[in-house]
Amino acid sequence: MADDVTPLASLSLTHVYYNPDDPISLLCAWLALVPQALCVVYATLIWSTREAEVILMFAGQLACEAANFALKRLIKEERPARIHSTGGKGYGMPSSHAQFVSFWAVALGLFLLARHTPREQQQQRQKQRERKKQVTNVKTATNGSGNGSLFKTLTDSATDLERYAHEPWSFAHRFVASLGALVLAGAVAWSRTYLGYHTEKQVLVGCVTGTLCAVAWFVVTHVVRQSGWLGQILDFPVVRWFRVRDLVVEEDLPQAGWEKWEEQRVARREVEERKKGL
Repeated sequence: MADDVTPLASLSLTHVYYNPDDPISLLCAWLALVPQALCVVYATLIWSTREAEVILMFAGQLACEAANFALKRLIKEERPARIHSTGGKGYGMPSSHAQFVSFWAVALGLFLLARHTPREQQQQRQKQRERKKQVTNVKTATNGSGNGSLFKTLTDSATDLERYAHEPWSFAHRFVASLGALVLAGAVAWSRTYLGYHTEKQVLVGCVTGTLCAVAWFVVTHVVRQSGWLGQILDFPVVRWFRVRDLVVEEDLPQAGWEKWEEQRVARREVEERKKGL
């Protein structure tokens, strides 16, 4: 083994060159790992939620990466001389990092602003809970003691705060989230020029390509939805076996679990109150 002279290779997936004396360069090195982190997020959401929309978005992300792979080998433009001399692998046009995060940010924004519509049923259920709470408060004020009423008021205030934190996002909330995704994507794209991995032109082309791919994929998935093909696919036995569902378009991911928890919590409190009354 000691005589083995086979040259070792570096796994370039997480290998980033940066200036150790420059804090901004270190930050850019961490930003270079955002695409890998997003892939972990994709995999986690797909496994934990089984949502068709998340699967479709990840499929579009992979298609965008395939397009970048093909474009790089078609254009064959080298990376900047400095990074190329240090052993940077692959062609530089267009920037795969810029294209990846641009697709993600634009696709997420299109989903949040154009496709995601919180279900009216949730709002109706919330109004029903509010009416029920008002009735309960009236009974407590009439029959309960002063200390009990104060405790009830404080408890309901805390419950209102928790419920507000898990209400379906308004358009303003979704707009801010979309803007945040674009800012993060811009930071990742800028980091590629700061680290010297790409020229400004290569990053710009990557951003434009990723944006076009996201818009095109949004149109494709819209057609798939409107034509009923997605519903037919979700009815396939193998798809049902994996419990794939399509709820996130009309229902916030945290809201669904929160509704179930609230129902169980209210039911448990009612049982405890009955026991105390006996």
